[in-house]
Amino acid sequence: MDQPRRPALAPHPVLPAHYGRAEERVSYIRQLFDVTANSYDHINAWMSLNRGDQYRRDAMIRAGVQPGQRLLDCACGTGVIAAHAQELVGADGAVTALDPSLPMLAVAARRGVRHRVAAVAERLPLTDASIDIVTMGYALRHVADLGVAFAEFARVLRPGGRLLILEMVPPISRAGYLCTKLYLKHLVPALASVVTRSSDARRLMRYHWDTVDQCLPPSAVMAALTDAGFSEVRRSVELSLLSEYTARR
Repeated sequence: MDQPRRPALAPHPVLPAHYGRAEERVSYIRQLFDVTANSYDHINAWMSLNRGDQYRRDAMIRAGVQPGQRLLDCACGTGVIAAHAQELVGADGAVTALDPSLPMLAVAARRGVRHRVAAVAERLPLTDASIDIVTMGYALRHVADLGVAFAEFARVLRPGGRLLILEMVPPISRAGYLCTKLYLKHLVPALASVVTRSSDARRLMRYHWDTVDQCLPPSAVMAALTDAGFSEVRRSVELSLLSEYTARR
C-alpha cells in the first residue's frame, strides 16, 4: 500500500513590514543582502559577541568535516563557514561556496574563499553524488522552496554523505522568547544602525528577527528532510536558540 504523502510545506508568510506580496519576497531578500554585504560581518560579530565564527567551526567538526572531503557551503554569504571548511578539509579536499548574491561572494573572496559560485539552493550547478558534506548556515528561512532544496542536497551528496544545517529557532520558554525578541528585534537593529550609520543595516536586522520569529517549526523541517530521502535526521539545540540539523544521505 502506498504511504500517504505529507502535506506540502506551508509557504513563507508575507512580512508586510518588508514586502507586500509573496511574489516580491525573493527580489526583496536579494536586494537586502546585496546592499548590506560589506557591513554584514561587522554586525554579526558583535551580535554574536564574537563567538559566531568559532561556533560554526565547532559545529562542522561535530558534523564530521574531515581532511580530504568535498564540501558544499550553500547560501555561503560572506564565506565564514566556507573559509573554516577550507582549513578543515585541507589541501586534499575541496570547498564550493554558493550564494545568489554577488556582493556577498565578493566579500567571501576577500576572506580567501577560493571556489565561489552564484546560484540558489533549488538549482545546484553540481553533478550527482559529487559532494561528501553539504552545509548551510542561517539561511534555511530564506530558501524559496525547502522541498526542492532538500531534494537538490540529496542529489549532489554521495551515498552516506552528511548534511549540516545551522539555524535560529525562537526559545520555547516564554521568558527565553521575550528576551530573544527584545535583543534581536529591538536592540540589535538599533545598534546596527548606529554602528554602521546605515538604515539598510537596521532593516536587515529587523528582517532577521522577523524571519526567525516566523520560521518553520523544527518538526516540519525534519519531516521534509525525511521526505527528501535523508536518514538519521536529528536536531540539537545550543543556548535555547541555535539549532543544528544533521542528516545522512
